[in-house]
Amino acid sequence: MRLLGRTVPVVLLALLGAACSGPEEPAGAPTPPAASSPTTPASPSVPAAVPHPVSLPALARKTFDGRGLRLGEEVARTPRHRQYAVTWRSGDLTVSGRLAVPEGPGPFPAVVLAHGYIDPAVYVNGQGMTRERAWFGEHGYVALHVDYRGHAGSDPDPSDGLDMRLGYTEDVINAVLALRAWDGPVDDGRVALVGRSMGGGVVYNALVAQPGLVDAAVVFAPVSSDAVDNFERWIRPDPGRGSVARRILRTYGEPSAQPAFWQGISARTYFADITEPVLIHHGTSDDSCPIRWSRTTARLLEQAGVDVTLRTYPGEEHAFGPRFELSMQRTGRFLARHLS
Repeated sequence: MRLLGRTVPVVLLALLGAACSGPEEPAGAPTPPAASSPTTPASPSVPAAVPHPVSLPALARKTFDGRGLRLGEEVARTPRHRQYAVTWRSGDLTVSGRLAVPEGPGPFPAVVLAHGYIDPAVYVNGQGMTRERAWFGEHGYVALHVDYRGHAGSDPDPSDGLDMRLGYTEDVINAVLALRAWDGPVDDGRVALVGRSMGGGVVYNALVAQPGLVDAAVVFAPVSSDAVDNFERWIRPDPGRGSVARRILRTYGEPSAQPAFWQGISARTYFADITEPVLIHHGTSDDSCPIRWSRTTARLLEQAGVDVTLRTYPGEEHAFGPRFELSMQRTGRFLARHLS
């Protein structure tokens, strides 16, 4: 992967044994970390540095083997598409999800859906992007909704939350591979990622960890591409996640004390690796994920040479109510251009 030839936050191997309707806006098991700092690429005579095991560079080195997509019961049907409960393999884990399949012989373009944060204790199969999944099925796309490890019928998260959600990214990458390997009506040359809120961050991670995996990406009201922003907004201040926050800080250190670790799990550090066009939708009245996050992300993507479009929606909130259909129409036009 090209991630490995760049400047990345690392720890030495010897220490690893010791974890929006508005105008288009062009963008202007975890190991406690040792003290580390970005390094320059090693010369041929110097052994290559090993990235922190919980980092995007480490994720990029993994072998992905998504496979074994299996259809379960039919859970919904319209004249234009059907939906099924499904499972597939993501490494050693079984992951569950929902699959929308248009009526007809195909082959159809496909999207893999990464949903936003819902407490895994209450999450149910296919929750979080029901509208999007149905829209895609009705408009001639196979749509695979990922439940993520630890959600619904998926196997438990072996990191117990300490992989900083990089495991969710692994499940989405493997979902793409499993969908392509499936013998159903998928045109595996036309596949995109679509994420909402936290799932937007998962999409950013997948794009930097596996450039070339898909042909395009769309995110709605995404989280920040800086992991520190997300930790400080939702995890540290949430009384219900206080124990998780304390374990994260004990394992990896405060962002101010260990900036290299936090940069290593932030997609923006590696935006130069992205090869796919990206469409961002964001409402100006989003009080969950501030629109300034997407404006900053779009600017950094453009500076990195990524083909990025930011669509803003005056007055629209996080969940996209009145302008949901408009955002999906724009998504459809974007994908029609880039999945041709």
